[in-house]
Amino acid sequence: MSAQWPGGFITKTPPTPSSSAAPGLWTLSQQAALQKQGAWPPPYAGPPTVEYLVIAGGGGGAGSANFAGGGGGGAGGYRTASGFAVSGGSAITVTVGAGGAGGGRGVDGGDGSESVFSSITSVGGGGGGRPANDGRSGGSGGGGGGKATRSGVSGTAGQGNAGGAGTGDDGSPGGGGGGAGAVGAAGTSSSGGNGGNGLSSSITGTAVTRGGGGGSSSGNGNGSGGSGGGGAGSGGSAVAGTANTGGGGGGGRDISGANGGSGIVIIRYVNTYPAATSTTGSPTITNTGGYRIYQWTSSGSITF
Repeated sequence: MSAQWPGGFITKTPPTPSSSAAPGLWTLSQQAALQKQGAWPPPYAGPPTVEYLVIAGGGGGAGSANFAGGGGGGAGGYRTASGFAVSGGSAITVTVGAGGAGGGRGVDGGDGSESVFSSITSVGGGGGGRPANDGRSGGSGGGGGGKATRSGVSGTAGQGNAGGAGTGDDGSPGGGGGGAGAVGAAGTSSSGGNGGNGLSSSITGTAVTRGGGGGSSSGNGNGSGGSGGGGAGSGGSAVAGTANTGGGGGGGRDISGANGGSGIVIIRYVNTYPAATSTTGSPTITNTGGYRIYQWTSSGSITF
């Protein structure tokens, strides 16, 4: 590597050149020499790998028009890992999925939308099933509707869990939506099924639980939302999944179901590497605990 002039003010005393590839001032003769060697511009100095957390939008809870419980929405797909290779010079796509719409009275909940970081895609949560319908498949599956024994479908492998079954038991309870960390509970004669719990991540430096499934309802009691943003079921006003957690929406009993929560994309890498050269989508950027951390709550991009 040719010597590199570190940055500084112009003086009559020439600076001492370094041999690193760190950012600085390169003389014209250095640039020309490196161009001849095929080594200009200087090599990419960003992180070789990043850690990521990609959560899709949660499914919406189902609505009910006949006093049976609508199934809770499944949590958005939850994917996290370290050691993901990135390269410099080109924008890397970031997509943050929206939560699925809550179903109107007697209507299935809508599926959540996928979230993406580069080649990593998390599947949107499945919507809850209306009474006498199965739940819908997704990152985590939606809960089955009450009034009959209806299945809560499975989630996507490696991203979430199955929803709970709805039944024709007393009160016609629906099943809870699946969560990132646990299956949704089946409805019982005393209550609609609870949503499955989410998973905790400390990628931001603080432990936060996300990806909870939505609860369902029955004539005898309401199921709670799973930990991590799942909304509770209700016969009065079903609760929406929490924004930016991928939580499933609560199912309704003789009312509309609630919306699923939107997703989130987070990456981090050690702060011995420089900051990204550009970002879009207005991510929250922090430098703490030895890491540069980027959090998107709306779609955008990042270039290293």
